[in-house]
Amino acid sequence: MKIIAHRGYSGLYPENTLLAIRKALDAGCDGIEIDLYRVEDTLVVIHDADVSRTTNGTGLINNFNLQQLQLLDAGQGQRVPTLMQVLQLVNNQCLLNIELKGADTADLLLQELATAEQQLGTRPELLLISSFNHHLLRFLHQHRPELKLGALTASLPLDYAAFASQLAAFSVHCDQDFIDERLVQDAHQRGLQVWVYTVNSAVRARQLHQLGVDAIFCNYPLEAKNWLSAAD
Repeated sequence: MKIIAHRGYSGLYPENTLLAIRKALDAGCDGIEIDLYRVEDTLVVIHDADVSRTTNGTGLINNFNLQQLQLLDAGQGQRVPTLMQVLQLVNNQCLLNIELKGADTADLLLQELATAEQQLGTRPELLLISSFNHHLLRFLHQHRPELKLGALTASLPLDYAAFASQLAAFSVHCDQDFIDERLVQDAHQRGLQVWVYTVNSAVRARQLHQLGVDAIFCNYPLEAKNWLSAAD
């Protein structure tokens, strides 16, 4: 079972910052998950539509221009990074799960990925694009069908993983509170991987491993590796 550092090594370092991502790389995780919003013509890495929880600023992100946003302290002197900065730092060292939060992010993502592939040598096969907004995933599949997609859900759908199959997804990303054996089996029968968020308990991680889950998102990636090693 793969360990995905949720917003970087967010259990110990400010989430979605270059510091948290660097520490996740140092921990040897299988992948790193980040979140994107659009500010002007740039994709920035931040989870909430309101900056208050993760920075020393207040208010909605769409009330900031890029320069104003990058003056904010995101914790321990860190700034809100751009997607391009993260791609440069990760540098194909592990899989990068990019979650689209803003509804206006998909077209700009395609532009920035094209630039990153040309200028940074970013390998698209090491990217996984996910969202709760399934319209964005459909748009991406229409324009770049080779990109791996992760279909997010915070429920247990009546038709289990069928929605992810309809999106031509690579994986279905499930809330740990709603995962069950039938969903895992249905997804696997459809050729989909099952990734579960956000798992910060050794007991729960081992349960999901036994259930056949393919990956978990965790705020403590190094600790999670130890949890699973102890279970083997």
